[in-house]
Amino acid sequence: MAQEPPAQDQMHYEAMAQEALRGVVKAALKRAASPEGLPGAHHFYVTFKTDAPGVSGPVDLLSKYPDEMTIVLQHQYWDLAPGETFFSVTLKFGGQPKRVSVPYAAVTRFYDPSVQFLLQFEAGADGAQPTAGPKPAEGEAAAVDAPPAEPVDPAEKVVSLDQFRKK
Repeated sequence: MAQEPPAQDQMHYEAMAQEALRGVVKAALKRAASPEGLPGAHHFYVTFKTDAPGVSGPVDLLSKYPDEMTIVLQHQYWDLAPGETFFSVTLKFGGQPKRVSVPYAAVTRFYDPSVQFLLQFEAGADGAQPTAGPKPAEGEAAAVDAPPAEPVDPAEKVVSLDQFRKK
């Protein structure tokens, strides 16, 4: 018997899942921007594509990181403004306050090391994989270039939620 070709996902479930998980990032940033701020030891490393449409910030800063940049939201951040499609925040780089605006679609990695919570996203519609750079030092905001990611087997995209459940 001839085997039928696999059905094409015309619903675009992967894109819908990515969008839903970016909603977690948005909700976390909204909580951090609330008057109560970040609870306990929570803090975030947010990695994003600096060349993605809608990313804005000082040219001298973004030109240092032509591909990806990681920012830390912990002790020294101001005016965090999470909107519906992007967030803006003022951070210190080299002791100077600088404002960056990042669309959620440009975020490739969101990590809260206090609870080992990590989300990684597709870099774009072209199928490019996100990269995971080294973790910046805690304290002042940091930006890092990330090395290219290894190709990912589609079977490795399956995420088990068991690791996030309380035991």
